[in-house]
Amino acid sequence: MGYDIWFVLAVCLSFSAYAVYLLGLRRELVRPNRASWLIWSGATALEAVTYAAVNPGAPQGWVFAMSAVACIAVTIGIWRRSSWAPPTNTETACIAICASALLVWAVFREAHWAHLLVVAAVPVSFWPTWQSVWQDRTRERSPAWGLWTLGDLAVLIVAVRGPSLGVAELGYVLVELLCHASVWFMIGLATINPIRSLGVRRGPLFVLDAYRPTDNLFRVEENHLGKAVYAATRFAPGDTLLEFTGRRFRADQIPSIMHGRSDRFVQVTPDHYMGPSGRLDDLVNHSCDPNAGLRFVDEGVFLVAVRDIAPGEEVTWDYSTTLTQSNWHMICQCRTESCRRVIGNFESLDPDRQEWFRARNLVAPYLRRKDSVTRERKAS
Repeated sequence: MGYDIWFVLAVCLSFSAYAVYLLGLRRELVRPNRASWLIWSGATALEAVTYAAVNPGAPQGWVFAMSAVACIAVTIGIWRRSSWAPPTNTETACIAICASALLVWAVFREAHWAHLLVVAAVPVSFWPTWQSVWQDRTRERSPAWGLWTLGDLAVLIVAVRGPSLGVAELGYVLVELLCHASVWFMIGLATINPIRSLGVRRGPLFVLDAYRPTDNLFRVEENHLGKAVYAATRFAPGDTLLEFTGRRFRADQIPSIMHGRSDRFVQVTPDHYMGPSGRLDDLVNHSCDPNAGLRFVDEGVFLVAVRDIAPGEEVTWDYSTTLTQSNWHMICQCRTESCRRVIGNFESLDPDRQEWFRARNLVAPYLRRKDSVTRERKAS
């Protein structure tokens, strides 16, 4: 009976994890690594197919099949919500190694070394996710990792209590457990608390909570423009404040009339815009005398402090530093002494002001050179 209870618990925890993760993906609370999920979806699909072929009609086959469907659903959701970007060299190597291991598994699935190769491929598949979490632990802030870890623990108990397993099979369970647990430890054990993990600052569980020191960096309040982001601690020039994220859209997909939080778009290439993320970056307002600016780097688009920002001060940036469209403008209500009254494209700024932003690397890449503005003006 105990065997059945642990098996059911393992299945419930695993599928609860997928459900929670999909919810976080839908709400854009997680930003998964596409390379890892591409590998995992292929592995679970192959596992389901090979298990069904070897053990036709076994109830565990349905579990593997449902896991594969859930994993593929997450992968599809990731690709639908992200713009295309080529994999890094590390991601390419991980995909190639894991694909080779899966190919060997598919062809020689009864062979002892094929199983060991798959075991070795598991941590390789986690490497892109580990890198992503190391750079920014909020990318995987989901209680799913805790649920997957506990589910793996239940599977291990089932394996120990049940029929004896081979070294490769038992090793696979242990490696899965350690890999899921490693991500859980990296993002903070308190993320098992769904209330805190879904962005609400409540919940009594603070054991190794990786977010506790950073929970109160900002606060959202109302001002004359509506919602605004205010610093809750002091920032020095050069400090990274936020990452701007969101799905990319072609310029012809942007609505001609914008209103409300759902219509926050930031130009990121001459022909593409970044849409709203549903996060704090959507609420950062414009100022003609900003205390922060957008910096475009290979890892993403980040809001960086350009001077000291005191606690209680609104965080702002200049919208013109990414704009190339000559026919776009917006009435400015920043109320600063240097207010331009109208927000236009980068060319509308005073030449000295343009150079001020360029010198600090706070303009979009296509505006970093003087002649790029000239080309944009002639093209329009």
